[in-house]
Amino acid sequence: MAGQKKLTVVISQHQGKNPVKRQLEEELAMACMMDPEVEVSIVPNLYDLSHDHSGMLFLQGIRGDVVVLAWLYPRATQWILDRSGVKGKAGTVFLVGDDEEDEDEEDASAEKYPDAIGTLNIPDRLIYSIDLRASTDPQEFLTEIRRIVQETSTETVDLMSWIQGEPKKEQLERYLNPREMLGIGNREAGSIAEVETEEQVRRRWYPVIDYDRCTNCMECIDFCLFGVYGVDALDRILVEAQDSCKKGCPACSRVCPENAIVFPQHKTPAIAGAAGEVAGLKIDLSQLFGGGDAIEMAARERDIELVRDGRDAVGLAVGIPKRQANACGVRDELDDLIDGLDDLDL
Repeated sequence: MAGQKKLTVVISQHQGKNPVKRQLEEELAMACMMDPEVEVSIVPNLYDLSHDHSGMLFLQGIRGDVVVLAWLYPRATQWILDRSGVKGKAGTVFLVGDDEEDEDEEDASAEKYPDAIGTLNIPDRLIYSIDLRASTDPQEFLTEIRRIVQETSTETVDLMSWIQGEPKKEQLERYLNPREMLGIGNREAGSIAEVETEEQVRRRWYPVIDYDRCTNCMECIDFCLFGVYGVDALDRILVEAQDSCKKGCPACSRVCPENAIVFPQHKTPAIAGAAGEVAGLKIDLSQLFGGGDAIEMAARERDIELVRDGRDAVGLAVGIPKRQANACGVRDELDDLIDGLDDLDL
């Protein structure tokens, strides 16, 4: 049944129980609940949700534009959602962190990655991904949400028609009644961080593919020896066995020539999805001065996990990227960068 036009706002919780972060989540949720043009819901951390978790089922059922606030870089949020079938065009967000200000991802993808295979079946709607680390002031987020409300609107329908599958009654009630999740009206339940939920999530670690950059070169599947990657019916690379990935290991992201592999919880911003490159031209110059080559670092990281599995280390002997294996007589952007540094006579 059609209802009032509202913008759906989804708050993805932080993995931990940091009281400052939970307070920001709670303040934003309460303010959005008071806005007649906004429909707000709260889900656990996006990165930890399985495809059939009720939080992800809820997101899959949203038909219109949506704002997603998460403790992740926007690029990471976009492709975590995409891999679970929550697709849409990236909406323009003005509230960004310091390391995102110079990056216009939509324009950059078209110009810098013309051979990217792109994602499939994109609906005609916008997903606005906002990094909750961009500010500590709730009002800045609320101002940005209000700006987006003015820019676009979403017609809501009965929540039951949004949900795919048959989630449990208790699961639906958590999204139908956000006040209960926040402990409002029952302060003995404590803050949002203390509310018990039936459907527990665990922290996960797996790669997320940015198809706006991926060229389907298959270097990741050649390099990874743990069965994480596979191909779909169209021979496109995909993360097939995400839980086979070794926790804390980002090696495959270092060998990707287009920085198309994101590990959203990695401490290095470029690997976690921020603006920048891992193996391309925007290389961390500290790696050129004693830090080692990205490919060699990736091989070491892979060897560590192989040994932990009781297997033999292989070093650079297996799955070396084609651009390095064919290096003789072939130049790339990194060669030009190093030559340029040599010319500076540092």
